[in-house]
Amino acid sequence: MKTVVAGALGECVHVAGVMNFLRLAEAAGWRTVFLGPAVSVEDMLQAARHEQADLVGVSYRLTPETGERLLAEFAEEADDLRTAGVRFAFGGTPPVAERVRAIGFFDRVFDGSEPPEAVLAYLHPVGHLRKGQTHAQLTAVDYPQSIVERIEWKAPFPILRHHFGLPTIEATREGIAHIADAQVLDVISLGIDQDAQANFFHPERQDPRRTGAGGVPVRAAEDYCALYAASRRGNYPLLRSYSGTDDFLRLAEMYVETIHIAWCAIPIFWFNQMDGRGPWDLESSIREHQKVMAWYGERDIPVELNEPHHWGMRDAPDIVFVVSAYLSAYNARAFGVRDYIAQMMFNSPPGLSDSMDLAKMLACLEVIKPLEGPGFRIWRQTRTGLLSYPLDPDAARAHLATSVYLQMALKPHIVHVVGHTEAHHAATASDVIEACKLARQAATEGAVRGQPDMTADPVVEERVQELVRGAQITLQAICALAIPAERSRHGDVVDPLTDPATLARAVTTGVLDAPHLRNNPFARGQITTRIGRRGACVAVDPKTGEPIGEEERLALLGVQIRP
Repeated sequence: MKTVVAGALGECVHVAGVMNFLRLAEAAGWRTVFLGPAVSVEDMLQAARHEQADLVGVSYRLTPETGERLLAEFAEEADDLRTAGVRFAFGGTPPVAERVRAIGFFDRVFDGSEPPEAVLAYLHPVGHLRKGQTHAQLTAVDYPQSIVERIEWKAPFPILRHHFGLPTIEATREGIAHIADAQVLDVISLGIDQDAQANFFHPERQDPRRTGAGGVPVRAAEDYCALYAASRRGNYPLLRSYSGTDDFLRLAEMYVETIHIAWCAIPIFWFNQMDGRGPWDLESSIREHQKVMAWYGERDIPVELNEPHHWGMRDAPDIVFVVSAYLSAYNARAFGVRDYIAQMMFNSPPGLSDSMDLAKMLACLEVIKPLEGPGFRIWRQTRTGLLSYPLDPDAARAHLATSVYLQMALKPHIVHVVGHTEAHHAATASDVIEACKLARQAATEGAVRGQPDMTADPVVEERVQELVRGAQITLQAICALAIPAERSRHGDVVDPLTDPATLARAVTTGVLDAPHLRNNPFARGQITTRIGRRGACVAVDPKTGEPIGEEERLALLGVQIRP
């Protein structure tokens, strides 16, 4: 274990920055020695020799002129240690840091503007730099390039992900480079236009008038390569993209080859004729989506099923949201996924209270937890509701920060930052950077350093159990939809919860339903929901407006429930 010795030099008594640095060093596997405030040059160097330090961290946050003289003296006295291979890092205010950089002695100078991952990237390779490398020349090797490795590397801080795609390739390429240089984002999710999602391999189906509608108009593998190349700087963020709505496996192969896709995101019931986003019918699209899960699972690439929030955004009751979360994890495991990313979009629908929103997500985690095991790991990803942002920019910024703070109660591994400009316009690179800074402040400076346990609220706990019981009833109802002819195929028993015909029937019968699906060619859209007095989204009797239990709702559909 390598050793870092750190303290505040001279007459400086400000040690908060030193303590933060040492906490990160401990997370990176260092043995740390804190020397405290107002340490003399002699005492600091004596401690470095006594502890056989590999790295010495020096802080000074007072007058720049005084600091410059003191740090120059320190550099002169410490030159023999530096010659012997000891590394030196400085941290202080921007004016002091500017003077210290000019001295040219310190291996790295921090001015407080750096994100935690920039400090971690510095700490991890110290002592085993490649020949001729300095810490100002960090590369992708120094930043983990798989999502699981990056999660583990950055812990206890969450990975940040943000959606980004502008109407031209060049603008998107320049924006990616700008975001990477800002070092605030770990994963850039490429927002591609609708023709790229549905018609990438079918130029004859593309409409030039739709170019750039909803995202960047990628039309060739070279476009993806160019966008990936733009990310090879700064903190080397990972890239990922939509799984598309047709030609799923051809797109998957290209994503792996061009952008080294961080993980796949695919729904069960959506991106087809039901939501108007693709050419497949409901049952056929379920089969295709399961093939995609299996394809990525075989290659040990993580998979996210972006399923539950599609129901939530269409005002489905909380129980349907939880059921879809279980079906997502269940299908991912069944089709060979080893690392599963459970996405939980808060504020969907927007009127939920914080306590009921948190309870819904805790219920999702409770129902999928039994699926976890040595061959199936669950990684928690949270995000702010896509439709929940107010138009006023100041209110939107406040909503982003408070939403992320609430999400941190789940201790997410990934925070999918949804830009505060969402209600007004697609995020520019500057918008992405600002949103990530807001989210990082709420997550790292707020929640990670000590947050009250909101999950222990009795009201939240009571609602979690209500949702778990209701979800179990609905899952039993789905299993009951499997007809005898579908229960046996080539002598094998079919699992109703992975059988495309049964799953499609769950939608067509109304077991899974949402108010926004009215007049849909596949779904019923007959369910009525309301935000109840506690702030939960519940199914209600359309005649009286009073809440109804899940058994009563299913009985009205004529569904016979069998254990």
